[in-house]
Amino acid sequence: MNSAPEPLHRALGLTDSELDDIRAVLRRDPNPLELALYGVMWSEHCSYKSSRIHLKRLPTTAEHVLVGPGENAGVIDAGDGIAVAIRIESHNHPSAIEPYQGAATGVGGILRDVFTMGARPLAVMDPLFFGELDDARQRWLVEGVVSGISGYGNSVGVPTIGGELTFDKCYASNPLVNVLCAGALPTERLVLGVASGVGNLAVLLGSSTGRDGIGGVSVLASAGFAGEDGAQSLDDAKRPSVQVGDPYEEKRLIEACLELLDRGLVVGIQDLGGAGLVCATSETAARGGVGMDVDVNAVPLREEGMQPYEIMTSESQERMLAIITPENWPAVASLCAKWEVRASIVGHVVEPQRDANGRSVGMLRVRDGFDGEILAEVPAASLADEAPLYDRPRARPATLDAVLDDDPTFDEPEGVSNDDLLALLMDPAWVYRQYDSQLFLNTVVGPGRDAALLRLAGPGLPASERGIAISTDSNPRWCALDPRVGIALTIAESVANLACVGASAKAVVNCLNFGNPEHPEVMWQLSETVDGMSEACLALGLPVIGGNVSLYNESGGSDIDPTPVVGLLGVVQSLVAPPPGWAWREGDTMVLVGKRTARGASPFPLGGSRWATNRGRRGGRIAEFDGASLRATFDFVAGEVAAVCAATPSDVTAVHDVGGGGLATAIAEMAASTGIGANVIELTSHAELFSEFPGRFVMATSDVEAFKARAAARAVDVVELGVIGGTRLTIGSKIDLPVERIASRRTSALEDALASLD
Repeated sequence: MNSAPEPLHRALGLTDSELDDIRAVLRRDPNPLELALYGVMWSEHCSYKSSRIHLKRLPTTAEHVLVGPGENAGVIDAGDGIAVAIRIESHNHPSAIEPYQGAATGVGGILRDVFTMGARPLAVMDPLFFGELDDARQRWLVEGVVSGISGYGNSVGVPTIGGELTFDKCYASNPLVNVLCAGALPTERLVLGVASGVGNLAVLLGSSTGRDGIGGVSVLASAGFAGEDGAQSLDDAKRPSVQVGDPYEEKRLIEACLELLDRGLVVGIQDLGGAGLVCATSETAARGGVGMDVDVNAVPLREEGMQPYEIMTSESQERMLAIITPENWPAVASLCAKWEVRASIVGHVVEPQRDANGRSVGMLRVRDGFDGEILAEVPAASLADEAPLYDRPRARPATLDAVLDDDPTFDEPEGVSNDDLLALLMDPAWVYRQYDSQLFLNTVVGPGRDAALLRLAGPGLPASERGIAISTDSNPRWCALDPRVGIALTIAESVANLACVGASAKAVVNCLNFGNPEHPEVMWQLSETVDGMSEACLALGLPVIGGNVSLYNESGGSDIDPTPVVGLLGVVQSLVAPPPGWAWREGDTMVLVGKRTARGASPFPLGGSRWATNRGRRGGRIAEFDGASLRATFDFVAGEVAAVCAATPSDVTAVHDVGGGGLATAIAEMAASTGIGANVIELTSHAELFSEFPGRFVMATSDVEAFKARAAARAVDVVELGVIGGTRLTIGSKIDLPVERIASRRTSALEDALASLD
């Protein structure tokens, strides 16, 4: 006996109560096309219906913030008449199905988010998360994603300058592909995605529209994978098409859009990302408080027989929507022809209507011909801004106390060996060697260091000595144990990375990757993360200027560990010389800058550390967040390195923050990088070797007394660790290794792991 067909609204991802909400908005039953529009716009990915009530608690303003959350990208004033736009997004679910195109179109989408603000994209970063490298599918995912990022970024001509690479079993079926982009613009070129001016034209720029993106990220990111084997288990009958990217079309689109803006031919502009044309038209109309008429027959198509719902919701790539005045249309058409970019008038800005209560309501009307039949008519704001908001149930995991009590910090290991340190060393060079990090020739510090550093220069920008630094950071090991404190420590770690290249942190963007929001434990993790981010940003004086939420990262009922990723943007006032980097010199003195011990249950916590995870221990407690002492240390280190960048005489010769793997790993990475060893003092315990908490820096100086005096004047702690020199690294009686062996292990670890699967 055949079961009854699923109601259309449920097939489109809408609940029964959401259907009732739509009826209340329209004061009638919606037709199938209107249901399709609401289905994509009220999806989790587009509407943030489970997270918006929490995101409102984040601090978002500062004197230097020009554009905060809610636009395509956040923008800050970097000085000298230059603004910097920055955005981070996820393309997790498409990349799990088709890693090359999923990752490639993730890059394309984030580039459009930035240049739609009027900024020329300057750099991309890519935090990536995969399962453990013990099966062939993970290699397929890694190689496909990395190839997609490099293939698109290199072709479009934007350098990929850094990121992260994390392997953990919780991502085996749900890889995370997050992409950040930063760009720069003259402040006067800043433009917003707003439709205004009744009678103005909505012009679709770029690629034709196909079926390759229908039900893409807006649907995939709103439902988890059902089976144990992740993306492979998604029912083929319901499998949406992953978008297909064309970087050469994107490059032409970038140049055309920037010239349109330079010539003042655009009133507003918006990229077509998740939910496609319905998203761009409804959002621009809602922001401007106007209506929009869209003719589906005017949209250039690359497939025959496409239905109106397909045309309106397709997520085909390399498309922008520009709002222009009618008198500018000939100039726009001519300019687009010059760049070989398709331009088509697909809509008109129209007067808002008055509802039964006398309120002004801008309507989005989908028509069969500009003067033809109205196929759908809905309030634009109801699509763009008025999705239901859910305060979903939250519950602290019942097993968390037992996990916290399983603390490896106080266990006495059988012995700490050289192998413990070697196991923590992995250089992601195999990944970033596939990226061109030197496009534009602005990259001063590229992949593989604490943060990336760029000269703030480019076509159309005012002359400036300033530089920008960018870092992406995450620590799901910390956040699984304490999401509130874990994200605060992660933000501190990212600020520390910027300090290592002389930058003062100015703004935060975030990509919040979590499991199924219908699980109360996941919503507790998300809510705690938002509060921890807010506390850290307030303590460190940082606004959150944009972000993204990716939910339903689960498979077979198992959620990923909470994985909030932060991108930090910093500014260097005078970048006329490179920062010191990791390359210490023979005879220098190695010092530890910052609080030597953590605040919390243990002076050297191993909970959530890579050392403990390697031993199969995933429990324990992490350090507490101490904003006041962290800020003082960060300001001191950033000032010391900034002096080098400004070509001021300095005794500082090397700097590296103590991050993943702890103090011993930071020292080993510097030894491997420069080929020179060191003789380090006896540390207090194995825990001091490998504990992880931010606010500590390994620095090298040629004049230790002068350095210590400057630190003391700023009330910053300094401990002498030893003398640099020789061909071996010794750390007390615990570690004794040839530098050559350290460098060989670090360089080959990732490639050996990948090759072992051949």
